[in-house]
Amino acid sequence: MELIKKYFPELTDDQFSKFKKLEELYKDWNLKINVVSRKDIDELYLRHVIHSLGIAKVQEFKPGSKILDVGTGGGFPGIPLAILFPESTFHLVDSIGKKIKVVDEVSEGLGLENVTSYNQRVEELDGNYDFIVSRAVAIMPTFVRWVKGKIAKDSHHERRNGILYLKGGDLTEELKDYRTAEIFELSDFYEEEFFDTKKVVYLPMKYKG
Repeated sequence: MELIKKYFPELTDDQFSKFKKLEELYKDWNLKINVVSRKDIDELYLRHVIHSLGIAKVQEFKPGSKILDVGTGGGFPGIPLAILFPESTFHLVDSIGKKIKVVDEVSEGLGLENVTSYNQRVEELDGNYDFIVSRAVAIMPTFVRWVKGKIAKDSHHERRNGILYLKGGDLTEELKDYRTAEIFELSDFYEEEFFDTKKVVYLPMKYKG
């Protein structure tokens, strides 16, 4: 929780209490349905919550925004972002039912009314979104193929609608065909060593008009 205070000092009391409750909920559910490794559950705020919120350091979501979290697992980055942006709606999708069960239980436990979950493949999902977020579920060309046609054409933010992707390591090869991609180093926002190789990749979607 010290990390939350350190990097997000503007939180309301309600947001702060939700972030505090996260650990208890995840530790409880992780005993029943293992979605986070033991090492990671002990460092939940560093490795999952603050990491997820790295997207918010790059892009704030306006009220009324629709965000899709693909391959959410146990709810990352979607649930921390939903706490931070209560006036945006978050759609969390994962093809593994037990992971969505955890998402549902944690969302309910926190009283999050801006989270909807889907137990299916993203390709089967209908709808358009302002931004699509994820944490390294596939290489970028595969991910772009999965989410094709799901990004809304009308942008309501200064930054054009597109993908905000949490990735690590050397992305030169993976992004060589995406000249419009921007890479943001999380070490520019966070000082912990864990973030030294972590990045947010922003890929605006191009449309033929």
